[in-house]
Amino acid sequence: MVHLTVDLIAKSRKHFKKKRGLSFPEYLKTLTHLHFSNKNIEHIGDLSMCTNLTVLYLYDNNITYIGNLSFASNLTHLYMQNNSITHVDNLHNLQNLSKLYLGGNRIAVVEGLEQLHQLKELHVENQRLTPGEKLLFDPRTLDSLAESLCVLNINNNNIDDIRDLAVLKELQHFSAADNKLCSIEELEDVFSHWPRLFLMDLSGNPVCKNLKYRDRLITVCTSLEALDGREINDLTREFLINWKASREAKKKKIISMMSGALIPYSLTNEFNMGQDLQPGHSHANMQRWKPQQSLRTEKFQFL
Repeated sequence: MVHLTVDLIAKSRKHFKKKRGLSFPEYLKTLTHLHFSNKNIEHIGDLSMCTNLTVLYLYDNNITYIGNLSFASNLTHLYMQNNSITHVDNLHNLQNLSKLYLGGNRIAVVEGLEQLHQLKELHVENQRLTPGEKLLFDPRTLDSLAESLCVLNINNNNIDDIRDLAVLKELQHFSAADNKLCSIEELEDVFSHWPRLFLMDLSGNPVCKNLKYRDRLITVCTSLEALDGREINDLTREFLINWKASREAKKKKIISMMSGALIPYSLTNEFNMGQDLQPGHSHANMQRWKPQQSLRTEKFQFL
């Protein structure tokens, strides 16, 4: 089993370039970047002497558990994609972390990020889940990231519902390709909460086959610059937004006209039912008599 420790750093020519007049412990304190990708590492050992570490590359290893990083309060970038991690643990001390890469692991629930208030990017694509399983999000984690997260990548995770993600109101780049999203109405509702969104990829989802899929999302996401890898020009956006506004105006006009057509009957009926009976008129006669419906009302019933 390969452990990432200061001894492994000492043996690495790439990392241990001893500076003149510095002892090894002093040298460790100067390290800001550690590159140990694709080294068959299975465990993170004691790196607490690397107090100024800001970027850690540990992708393409065999790590199953995130640990021993509580010392790294200065860490801003953590690359741990393509390992065998099953749970998101022990990251609460990384309060300066801005980019977290966990794609290609075995994570079923995105959780444990409640203290990462500086997190800007979260990459959890291509999780190796059991058949029928889908990636889920802890609501507490989502609430804690609502004010900071700008980039979210959830590609290829069997996801069929993203309504819980609506709280991420600062999102600017959203990738959810190759999932199982079907409802265009659900997407419109969620995206209406993301006014800053300018890049989005939903390619490979069933919803992409819906009629007017692209047009409808462009009119909802008014800041969108590219959808599914295709750029959106200002002329197209302006045309679609105006078209939608015109369509909504016509609907309101029709509803207003239909409501107005029913008023005469309602008022006339209430008036006649409320007036005093005249000599020679009985209640039976009143009940048999009904005002004749206007032709205008009949016309709208066939629309």
